[in-house]
Amino acid sequence: MKIINWLGYWGQLLLLPVYWLSFLVSGDRRLWLFGSSFGKRFADNPRYLYLYACRHKERLGIRPVWVTHNKGIASFLMRNGYEAYYYHSVKGILLALRAKVYFFDNYSKDINFWQSGGAVKINLWHGTGNKRINYDNRFDKVRHPKNLWEKWKYFPRRLSDEKPSHYVLASSDMMAGIFARAFRVSRNHVITDGYPRNDVLLGKFPGMLYTNEEREAVKRIKRERDAGKKIILYMPTFRQSEAKFFEVMDLEVFSGFLIKNGYVFCTKLHPKSMLAERFAGVSYPGAIINIMPDVDTYCLLGLADMLATDYSSVYTDFLLLDRPTVFFTYDIEEYSRDTRDCYFEYDTYMPEARACDMEGFMAAIKESFSGNAKTVQYAEGRKKLCARMWKYTDGRSCFRILRKAAKLAGRKGNSWSIRDLVTRWRA
Repeated sequence: MKIINWLGYWGQLLLLPVYWLSFLVSGDRRLWLFGSSFGKRFADNPRYLYLYACRHKERLGIRPVWVTHNKGIASFLMRNGYEAYYYHSVKGILLALRAKVYFFDNYSKDINFWQSGGAVKINLWHGTGNKRINYDNRFDKVRHPKNLWEKWKYFPRRLSDEKPSHYVLASSDMMAGIFARAFRVSRNHVITDGYPRNDVLLGKFPGMLYTNEEREAVKRIKRERDAGKKIILYMPTFRQSEAKFFEVMDLEVFSGFLIKNGYVFCTKLHPKSMLAERFAGVSYPGAIINIMPDVDTYCLLGLADMLATDYSSVYTDFLLLDRPTVFFTYDIEEYSRDTRDCYFEYDTYMPEARACDMEGFMAAIKESFSGNAKTVQYAEGRKKLCARMWKYTDGRSCFRILRKAAKLAGRKGNSWSIRDLVTRWRA
């Protein structure tokens, strides 16, 4: 299997002539493609922008199509009346060549990098927060190789990642400057607006579409809320040191605390989380609900009375609801040393209760629900931070982004150049 993966990784360089030729294909300005999470999921900002675009496609005069690396996702969308294709199908390849606009949340290979030359590419990204990203992240070996071997090893990956010609979405004027540097794009290639996924949180999103797993998760949480329980949504960051969770937590004691106080702890792990297998075996009815990692976060986030997290950018989204968050940073030393630097000091960025062990975590949860004087301070801190992180909070981000994309698609030609390509390869 390792040999097959290695051959696939390096074999993609044989598609370079296809990539060069794709610049010669005239893009169809009506054809807009959407993809997410390296093509593996129907999720995040592209998902909600796509659903909105489909609902208004006649008025917008566009043809929105989801392109995926997962045949199951294509079938799911087609069964529900949406247009979607597998990226290696004949239709998927031809559409990738002809499309004028690509929307994605990681890189253009979320759709299909090798046919993307003629498209205007808009990176909606998947989170705005405190963690340093891309070129700002010194731990990123792809963008900061330490030696010639790493530079050679990650060359195919760098080739198909972000480009200077891409546009990137940032949530505020402050974050726009950060994103321009992190993605190495010019400031006029940063689109400042809200996140499409947050139009759902702000109650301005028509026509939700759920998978069976998502619908079941929503029902389970609503049943607990209807029973008068407080919902705590636990969403930890994916990292090596998250394995310490089960060293600092006694779930027997913790579940007793939850039941006594009328709380339900809903775990929603990152799809790559190493805790997934351990949590799958956890069973504390009425206290802990384990939600499948592939369930999209924004189907559930609005149902939470409290967010429990650590370093995740989901906190920035949750600010829009003005509800309490508790930061459970049991591995902060390891994380800061080995995993990721931050843009802001933790005490500045996190005006909420923090805990490093189980006893502190339980106390912080109880306090944050209490409504005492300290929680008033937390609320004031949230509002100030929200104003810095979000320029728009009106729930109309999908509308504005599509309108901005239409203007970009109307430009003659693509902003890509051979000089950009040579500069990128040398980097």
